[in-house]
Amino acid sequence: MRAKFWLIPALVLASAFAHAEEKLKVGYIRVMDDAQAMVAHEAGLYAKHGLDVELVEFSSGTDLIKAIVGGQLDTGVLGFTNAVAWASKGADLKVVGGAQRGYHSILVRDETGITDVAGLKGRTLASQREGSTADAVLRGVTLKAAGLQASEVNIMGVSPAVAVQSLVSGRVDAAFLFEPYDRIAQLVAPVRQIYEIGEVWPFPCMVVITSGETLAKRKEAIWQSLDAQREAIQMLEKQPAEAAKLIASYFIAEPTLKTRERGELAREVVIKEAIATQDFSAKLEASDLARIQELADILQEQGSLKTRDGKAFDTRAILDLSWQESRQL
Repeated sequence: MRAKFWLIPALVLASAFAHAEEKLKVGYIRVMDDAQAMVAHEAGLYAKHGLDVELVEFSSGTDLIKAIVGGQLDTGVLGFTNAVAWASKGADLKVVGGAQRGYHSILVRDETGITDVAGLKGRTLASQREGSTADAVLRGVTLKAAGLQASEVNIMGVSPAVAVQSLVSGRVDAAFLFEPYDRIAQLVAPVRQIYEIGEVWPFPCMVVITSGETLAKRKEAIWQSLDAQREAIQMLEKQPAEAAKLIASYFIAEPTLKTRERGELAREVVIKEAIATQDFSAKLEASDLARIQELADILQEQGSLKTRDGKAFDTRAILDLSWQESRQL
């Protein structure tokens, strides 16, 4: 009897450890670019595909990638420049799927009189922190195309929420924003859009990243998470109203948003409109892969990406497209 008495808690403990090992930790940032991770969780799609997922929020892609590198996180949706930067230093990282193609707009306050990107010279612009994918594109593509040096614009690296607040208060003249903060800013502040990078230079802003070790050990779980997120993208594209109901509270705390011209809007309406402006894709196309290499080259030109041998960083080293190949996407 004594042996059986001790056997019960031992079995319970073993079951608990097995359960802990099965849980998959998925990192995300509270932006529309990561909507697939949120929708997959809120719609029960991870569970549908046999996963016990813990959704973990991060305030920046840098913090998220550190958690993947450190083994505290299994996978995450974030800007691929983070993976490139860490991989160039020796980190074993893999880009395993797509998420969202970059749609980032420049909004300017009405009273500034700014009509194009060149008009930002000498002005203050709120953007993401230096080193982020958005920052790399702003400096290496947007400003460069307008004939501006980054030093000619007072770039303030802040969170999207602070960028919107800064526009509303007049602390900045303009902001480089993504959804839904772009949509929110246009609804609550006297601003107008003068530029949208997704229309002139589309690129895979957000991708799904994991470590090589995690992919080797938990390939099936990673693939199941990609299946769930692919289904979430289908919901975002085909049932935006339903998707908006699931994730609206992630972005707008109150049930309604007070706007300048449209009165009180239900937060679901705001988020549905934001979803409609996006281009989500679970698959990385050949054009996406070319853009990934192009941006890596831009990072090297800027000096924020350095390889040990001084040669160009080959982004194929961090790509593992076996999931989309297996699904014949």
